[in-house]
Amino acid sequence: MAETTSEGALPALFSPYKMGGKFNLSHRVVLAPMTRCRALNNIPNPALLQYYTQRATKGGFLITEGTMISPTAAGFPHVPGIFNKEQVEEWRKIVDAVHAKGAVIFCQLWHVGRASHQELQPGGIAPVSSTEKPISKRWRVLLPDGSYGRYPTPRKLETYQIPQLVQHYRQAAINAIEAGFDGVEIHGAHGYLIDQFLKDGINERTDEYGGSLQKRCKFIMQVVQSVTAAVGPDRVGVRISPAIDHLDAMDSDPLNLGLTVIQKLNKLQTDSNSRLAYLHVTQPRYTAYGQTESGSHGSADEEERMMRTWRGAYEGTFICSGGFTRELGVEAVAEGNADLVAYGRLFISNPDLVLRLKVNAPLNKYVRATFYTHDPVVGYTDYPFLENGTEKNVPKSRL
Repeated sequence: MAETTSEGALPALFSPYKMGGKFNLSHRVVLAPMTRCRALNNIPNPALLQYYTQRATKGGFLITEGTMISPTAAGFPHVPGIFNKEQVEEWRKIVDAVHAKGAVIFCQLWHVGRASHQELQPGGIAPVSSTEKPISKRWRVLLPDGSYGRYPTPRKLETYQIPQLVQHYRQAAINAIEAGFDGVEIHGAHGYLIDQFLKDGINERTDEYGGSLQKRCKFIMQVVQSVTAAVGPDRVGVRISPAIDHLDAMDSDPLNLGLTVIQKLNKLQTDSNSRLAYLHVTQPRYTAYGQTESGSHGSADEEERMMRTWRGAYEGTFICSGGFTRELGVEAVAEGNADLVAYGRLFISNPDLVLRLKVNAPLNKYVRATFYTHDPVVGYTDYPFLENGTEKNVPKSRL
């Protein structure tokens, strides 16, 4: 049976919510964006269609895996793009199928910057970044043959080249809307390109995009302004992770970094008299390779304080993600620390996660070894569903 509150109602995590003043959701459980490496040759395919429709619910909200805004954007093999006509047409089939189940779906716009490798770049060139500093040997990059390599020295973008990257985000957003997506999420987190401009542990520029906190925020705001102008603010979400050091993305003052980005987003909303769809912030407890442990900026209490501060400062829908369980998700919404909660790994192994969380059913265990394989079924669309509240044909290894 579903757990209820003392008043007999389900926890607020399962209550309706109007996101960004535009999208009517029936619950607060969100499919988090997760790289899965199943889009062979960067083209969405029927395996992706099955994967997303399996996880779609009436009134649910899905965010796609990181989707390349240009041929230079890839950080993993076989990730989908949204920069050419074929990709747009294939995404349209997936979006139509998700809409047929009554769900809302956004496309996450992604450029990894220096978190790439020559083997993933057109012509074997070095990846671009805000810096010439490579990612340290602590981290490894997945290569097309399944092996792992070291991250190379990136090419530091010249000032005059940066507007072209902004244009790539803008065109990718236009393409996503053409494919039928309800909106887009700008990925400004987790050590990827935008985060490489935001964090003072990476950005050592001396031009108008580096130095002060205000200057380091210039690139993300140019991207947000360009994308919102192209598709409308209410179709745009923004993801940041100020306190996360994934891929060496460290900042000396993550609290104020987050507050500065939020203040700028709030002003953009005020100036346009229209709300963004949401702000998506990853909990500091999220770290490399999906571990859930304390981050590098202080105690768990300090990290929770940062999240509450950012949540209180942002004027709009606030999504949290990063290691959430059912209990933590229920608590986050009940205490007002989030409007929506995005689940990643648990959604990989539980295509009917919303139902399982709602009735407090056992969860399938995920198999980490199959997260980034190219198999269109194994570890992707073969996790079992509940039937009448019980597992059906659940392999013992998954329980």
